[in-house]
Formats: sequence, structure tokens, C-alpha cells
Amino acid sequence: MTNRNHDNLPLFRVSFARITGQDDQGRDELARPKEIGAVWSRKNGKAGGILQLDIIPIELTQREGVIFLVPVEDQGRSH
Repeated sequence: MTNRNHDNLPLFRVSFARITGQDDQGRDELARPKEIGAVWSRKNGKAGGILQLDIIPIELTQREGVIFLVPVEDQGRSH
């Protein structure tokens, strides 16, 4: 999965932010997100995507953080 060429961009970048505490209203406060992987389209027009994680934060396994999916902007790609 790591042999992606430049023309085949991921659909989403995957970031993770760990929970660092809570604010006065009890809402989670998050650290700065760190990119941990990407979501790639499936071949042959199949629906869905393939999640590739380069890093698996220990906080993820303990439910002490948040995952963000950020769309990859490409001017040449039409949706």
C-alpha cells in the first residue's frame, strides 16, 4: 500500500489528537492533531476506502483521543 504514485492521492488524511484535559464546561481539550495515515480509494470503482495507518497512538486504544478525517484537496480531481 505504500507504493502510491503522485497522481493517486488519498481521499482523506487521517489525524489524531489526544485528550489533554477538560475545560470549564466539561468539554474535552485536545492536543494539536498529528497526521497518522490516510484513506485511499479502492480499485476498480469499488465503494468505500482503505485505511492505512502509519502510526497507531497508544491513546487510541485507550479511547483517550479523537481521529479526524480531512479531505485531500486536489484541483484535478472531480467529485
